[in-house]
Amino acid sequence: MHDSELPFQELPPPVTHAPGWEGDCELEKTADHLASLDPDGSRIAAALRRTFDMLLDGQHTGRYRWDQLYKTEKTHFGTLVEINLQREFDFPGGNVLDYCINGTEVDCKYSQDLARWMVPPEAVGELCLGLWASDRESLWSAGLFRAHDHLLGKGGNRDAKRTLSKEGRETVTWLFYEKPLPVNVLLRLPPEDVEAVFAPGSGSARVCELFRRAQGLPVRRAVVATVAQQEDYMKRVRGNGGARSTLRAEGIVILGQYTTHCAIAKALGLVEPGPGEFVSARLAPADSDTAEVPRAFIDGSWWRLARAEDPTCPAPLLPKV
Repeated sequence: MHDSELPFQELPPPVTHAPGWEGDCELEKTADHLASLDPDGSRIAAALRRTFDMLLDGQHTGRYRWDQLYKTEKTHFGTLVEINLQREFDFPGGNVLDYCINGTEVDCKYSQDLARWMVPPEAVGELCLGLWASDRESLWSAGLFRAHDHLLGKGGNRDAKRTLSKEGRETVTWLFYEKPLPVNVLLRLPPEDVEAVFAPGSGSARVCELFRRAQGLPVRRAVVATVAQQEDYMKRVRGNGGARSTLRAEGIVILGQYTTHCAIAKALGLVEPGPGEFVSARLAPADSDTAEVPRAFIDGSWWRLARAEDPTCPAPLLPKV
């Protein structure tokens, strides 16, 4: 099933604790501990994002979509999620289950379909951390549940793994529900734009085309690596011969994660680049009587986002960082 065809969207909205958790001190303690480690979910989201990027390996394969993976690679996703979460939070390994979180053994489960986690025999009756993510929808969820035998389906696969029943899914305590996943911009561009990005024969030309067509959208380093498909992919972005130099003649700037660049992005009304991100935009000189239009003071003069009818002029030089 495609990762955008989710069968269980009727699941309840986020709750502090699902019905039936009362008296499960381990679940409550683990939920509180995870909330203290990752209050807004950004660390789990980053680990999931890294897992997608590792598996796609765009720098060496040019792949950027889930359906470009082999079946065996998709199966391996859950193992990589488990490893990346353990690296992110430094969870000790459990004696029987995957982790020992604040003194409680927890099994880590991932499913491509929301809440369709496969529970192995050794995890029956135990606490599980269930995760789901969709790169196409840029969403992810994480919840805790006790895998009671009566909450699992009667059937199982050849490994005797069983999924939660409808009643079992209703007992999931959602730590985070359909939260934003760092965006894969190649899945946000129209197909014709993606085709144009990958059309040039050189990595430098492809990176330039990426920033021409993804203006105003956050572009992560992993996407640049996927488009460049070169070991020195970051060189294709910088000035001194990179995309910043080439696109400046077209009026396009490429803002990075630096403080001065983020200030410019904010002044222009653009999304501010996060760690390892870039945002490109075509600029035009801002007239003195357009103070109500978002504008930024760059290289000694005022600039605003260019409109389609604005003539092309060289972009200003960005502050040195």
